[in-house]
Parts: sequence; structure tokens; C-alpha cells
Amino acid sequence: MQDELVCDRQTYDAAFQGSHGAFSEDAAIRMLPRGSDLKPCVRLEDVFDAVRDGTARYGVIPVENNIAGSVHRSYDLMFEYDITIVGEIVCRIDHTLIGLPAASLNRIRRVLSHPAALAQCEEFFRRSPLIEPVSVYDTAGAVQTILRNGDATCAAIASRRAAELWGGQVLAEAVQDHPENYTRFLMISKPMEMVRLQSLDYKRTIVFRIINEPGTLCRALQPFADRGIDVARIEGRPVKGSPFEYMFYLDLIGRADYDKMYEAVEELRSRTLSLRMLGMYPRCL
Repeated sequence: MQDELVCDRQTYDAAFQGSHGAFSEDAAIRMLPRGSDLKPCVRLEDVFDAVRDGTARYGVIPVENNIAGSVHRSYDLMFEYDITIVGEIVCRIDHTLIGLPAASLNRIRRVLSHPAALAQCEEFFRRSPLIEPVSVYDTAGAVQTILRNGDATCAAIASRRAAELWGGQVLAEAVQDHPENYTRFLMISKPMEMVRLQSLDYKRTIVFRIINEPGTLCRALQPFADRGIDVARIEGRPVKGSPFEYMFYLDLIGRADYDKMYEAVEELRSRTLSLRMLGMYPRCL
């Protein structure tokens, strides 16, 4: 009986946070072969759980937006779970205001969406003081909610594809603050997943912790400066249980001189309390 249950469990090519039509699903569609089976998840934690327990081979998670900034929860979960990064993609994000089929823009009083999406549309709400932004877990899920509730004064901010999938009416296009609105997504997998790099144009992501003393971070980064290695991004996150101490995530740009990268990381390791490699993957940005 137990063998039958194992065989019946569905496995997916990738998991993403949100409902069908979410921007994370758009990213997964672009990163995976046509026809891949995608699993919607309510929370980001559920995406990581799906990868850990084998329900999905990959997870696709947002990590930063050029308007709203970092997705801090994604960084925290990458540290908490034993995963590896195997890919990245940058997607243009166009937000649309979506209402019921019979709705009109001048009657909208509440707009539902993910907090990150609302943060990318602050100017829209400043121009529309009678409209209240309401945070929910997902952009595409917000479309489902307003359609299910049937209140013509409620709308959602999501993608045009979400409107088409769920039957909503687009009331306004491009409601984000800036037309150049992009989100970077990572693809994660179990640690044994290997990436075969076709070129030397790659990124390496590491996370490390150092002693909280003056000059420690500067000295930690010196090995990369000495070898001309580009640190594309640095993200600091608090260490739980240690007030005002931080872990630092680095995105390092790959170079032809692989030995110099290895030497720099090992020299950094000697200067840290802990260091962990999160992945080496083809560079998109």
C-alpha cells in the first residue's frame, strides 16, 4: 500500500509561489522547456519544501526588483534550506489593474495585490487617493479573489496573462511607477543538481558570516579586489538570535581565470566565522 502511495504522488518540473498567472510562473515558463508541469504554492516556504521533499525538481523564486528592492524572505530561506542555485532570469514586469467584467475604473475603491507589486505602483495610489491598497499573498490570487467575491468596487494588480486566465477585465495598463520595471528570479534545486556551464560567463553566490568588528567587512572583501573579481551584489541579512549581527550574500561574476576565483573565496573563508556556497550558474545579468 505504501508503494502505491509513493507511485501516485505527482511530481512537478518546478514549483512557484502564487496562483497560475503569477509573475513567478511567467519566469518558470521562460526558464523551463515548453510543456513543463508547474506547481503553484501559497507561500515561498512551500516552494522550498517542494524542492526539499522532491515534489518539484526545481523552485523559481523572486530575489530582487529594480524598483521595490530585495525580496528578503527569499534570501532568508536560501540560508535556512539546503538548496543550490542553478539558474537566473530577469523578467520585465508590467502591472495591469484588473476588475470584474462589468467594472469601471472610477468606481474602484480597493485594490488587492502582493505587497511587492503594490510597492511598485505607489504613484498610482498617490494619484488615486480614494483607492485603498490591500496586501494579499499573490498577484494572480488577487484576481481570483475579486472575481469570486463579485464586488465591482474591488480590483487587483496583476499581469495581463492573469486577467486572461481567470476572466478579469483590464481597467488600466502599466500602472507601475516606472516603465523599466524588472524582477530577477532564481531557480533552485537540491544540492546534488549539477549545472554544466557552456561558457565562462557565470555567477557564483556565497553567504558568509563575520565577526562584528570595525573593518571586518572591508577586509573580507579585499581578496576579490586584489584579484580583480567583480562583486555584482552584496546583501546583508540579520543573524537570528544575535542582535545587530549580519550574514552577507555575495554575487560574484565569473571570469576565465577560475583559479583566482577559487583562491579569493578560500581566502575569504579563512576570515569568516562560516561560509557556504549557494551555487554557480549561467549569468543572465
